[in-house]
Amino acid sequence: MHPPSSTPEPRLPLSGLLALAAAGFLTLLNEALPAGLLPQIADGLGVTQALVGQLVTAYAIGSLLAAIPLVVATRGWRRRPLLLAAIAGFMVVNSVVALSPHYGLTLVARFLAGVFAGLVWSLLAGYAARMVAPGQGGRAIAVAMLGIPLALSLGIPAGTWLGAALGWRFAFWGISLVALLLLAWVRWQVPDFAGQEAGQRRSLRQIVALPGLRPVLLVMLAAVLSHNILYTYIAPILARSGLATQVERVLLVFGLASVAGLWIAGTLIDQRLRALALLSTAAFALAALALAALGAQPGAVWLGVALWGLSFGGAPTLYQTAAAQTAGEAADTAQSMLVTVWNIGIAGGGLAGGALLDARGAQVLPWVAVLLLLAALLLAYRACAHGFPPTARQRARALAAG
Repeated sequence: MHPPSSTPEPRLPLSGLLALAAAGFLTLLNEALPAGLLPQIADGLGVTQALVGQLVTAYAIGSLLAAIPLVVATRGWRRRPLLLAAIAGFMVVNSVVALSPHYGLTLVARFLAGVFAGLVWSLLAGYAARMVAPGQGGRAIAVAMLGIPLALSLGIPAGTWLGAALGWRFAFWGISLVALLLLAWVRWQVPDFAGQEAGQRRSLRQIVALPGLRPVLLVMLAAVLSHNILYTYIAPILARSGLATQVERVLLVFGLASVAGLWIAGTLIDQRLRALALLSTAAFALAALALAALGAQPGAVWLGVALWGLSFGGAPTLYQTAAAQTAGEAADTAQSMLVTVWNIGIAGGGLAGGALLDARGAQVLPWVAVLLLLAALLLAYRACAHGFPPTARQRARALAAG
């Protein structure tokens, strides 16, 4: 009698998934790059550093305003030509930034770069999930999201250093060159998929009403608000512990821990999505509590930052996987909603954190993050039927126990 044969699990198409990760890496690097090159860009364009800061704002507004309308308008397009068009547009407008002698033209180009970046981000998770066999979607999305922690921990510091050493225009030319190479990589290694037929397309109202999607969006909003309140104002938060002069090292620890967090999420997400969502939110809350209650002690701050990075590194993958599973065929539209809410969280965290910093001081910022994350934890816990449901095996055990 022979043992039953088991079919080996298909291997992930790593080259294609890493091409998607490279697209995410480029867009996130490009978003934050002006912040690290404020003096150089200000001198080059003959404007104040405050105006250069608005180049980051224009990029975020472009993504915020365009993601949903563009994805809805292109639902019938074939996926690879759409992705290639978004990367090509991103490359062109970055070349305009590198060439532009005028602040107004640069601002418009940055807005358009954000538009194309928002479209790219809206496509990545759904694309990754379609490239693999059922049951591998979470791991595929984790690989495609690898660009986020790598951009935060390595890309932005390296881009800032290169821009300062060789000129800020060189940094933007470099992004355009890499985008050109990425076009060939995507055309070579990323498969094409059909768009949605007209009869299959749900309205935005129907997609928003899908059970579980709103909890996913709200949990993500609370987490991103918390992250940006802490990340944007990390220097004054660190001042209590005397670490304000070591911001770069602190953020490096955060970035490296984020990579580890993404690896953990990618390993377990297809079997433990709900457990990971609850655990990462709780760990983030604990990290914020350490910064709030023990923020004057350097050791506690280092541990808190490491736990923050570990818990938040895989969070985008968790939210995108949950949204993709909830939305099904409407995954790209759901992802565009995530992009929109993500950028609201970035803008809201910066605005709310700045107002709180001026009114109450840096010590209140981690406490606000704790409250937001406890609310997120409650929302994620209650979304047990949809949004962050248990796996089929866990549901069967629960029914048997009941």
